[in-house]
Amino acid sequence: MKHWLVKSEPEAYSWTTFVQEDGTAWTGVRNYQARNNLNLMRPGDLVLYYHSVSEKAVVGVAEVAAVAHPDATAEAGSPWVAVPLRPVQPLPQPVSLAQLKADARLGELALIRQSRLSVLPVRPEEFDAILELGAK
Repeated sequence: MKHWLVKSEPEAYSWTTFVQEDGTAWTGVRNYQARNNLNLMRPGDLVLYYHSVSEKAVVGVAEVAAVAHPDATAEAGSPWVAVPLRPVQPLPQPVSLAQLKADARLGELALIRQSRLSVLPVRPEEFDAILELGAK
């Protein structure tokens, strides 16, 4: 199993909406590196759900429901893909970007190194550290 982080502006698509809809196809990714990460996702992989821009915090855990498929929001024949995600659980406490940056265990976290990328890999030990921070 691999671990991932996806970013969404809460004003555009919040964790609350994601839970109310019981999941979504993660569409609209138009960056080749992020697309490649979507293609690497497999059913059962766990995904941190990050509210970007206004909140800048990890707020929940989702799960990959199926492999990547053509993104219905893209032009037919384009290289863009989407991945179905479903909610697993909210974090008891959101983990802010400041907390992530302050934790020595997360110094190599892709979110910190590649802050503009919307779909990022997370190492298992980083995933566990973020869950620990969110449990406090």
